[in-house]
Amino acid sequence: MNSKYDQLRFEEVLTDSKSSFLQKYQNLVVGKPGLGRLLQYELVTFLFGQLPGAVGLALRRIFYPQLFARVGKNVLFGHHLIVRAPSRISIGSNVVIDDYAFLSMRSLTDEGIEIGDGVQIGRYAQLKARAGSIFIGDHTNIGSECRLDSTSEVRIGSYCLIAGRCYIGGVNHEFSRTDIPIVKQPLASKGGVRIGDDVWLGAHVIVKDGVTIGTGAVVGAGAVVTKDIPPYAIAMGVPARVCGWRKPEFTQTLTEVFSEG
Repeated sequence: MNSKYDQLRFEEVLTDSKSSFLQKYQNLVVGKPGLGRLLQYELVTFLFGQLPGAVGLALRRIFYPQLFARVGKNVLFGHHLIVRAPSRISIGSNVVIDDYAFLSMRSLTDEGIEIGDGVQIGRYAQLKARAGSIFIGDHTNIGSECRLDSTSEVRIGSYCLIAGRCYIGGVNHEFSRTDIPIVKQPLASKGGVRIGDDVWLGAHVIVKDGVTIGTGAVVGAGAVVTKDIPPYAIAMGVPARVCGWRKPEFTQTLTEVFSEG
């Protein structure tokens, strides 16, 4: 799948003068054609989406799973949750999605967003798959106001701690041409982001597209990760550099790390 052309096809669908407003709305918001699907989405989100308190949680727990591709047991949906193309989003059991979170699937392919068991997604967090997929492993915590942005694939392992306001993935545009605006040029992907199990990202960490962070790594607050981080490494800074190790058997000298990169 070529994500940049997939995104262009999606934009063409939304700007097609031959498509009606209803067709564009279904492509962007509902994610599937069909009047029944549209009515179901509108009724469920209108009636239950903004209800606060225990009553709202209880009603969304009953009716919101109907919108998604798959929802496990004991899932809590916060109020004012914004969902785009929920039929392409799968959610495991015992998941908590806090108030004002944003889950959006915009790709025209069969890919989607998959959230594992026991995941917590914080308030105002954004999971946006403009093209490609987003995968979140079991028992991972996505902090408030985090943003996961995929143009190919963002894959986060199990038991990860992603602190508040982290930005993972990002969207890059090609900009080689000067005869057309950058915003009109295709999206460019460096292969996505892969984060192993048991990784801790401190607050405000930025992980650039094309980066792999190994199992058990820790990245300090405010770091900008532009290159791969080895397993069980401790990294910090702008750009992020390895400054220590969590396991003696994984210890390497800084010279060895940088020569590998």
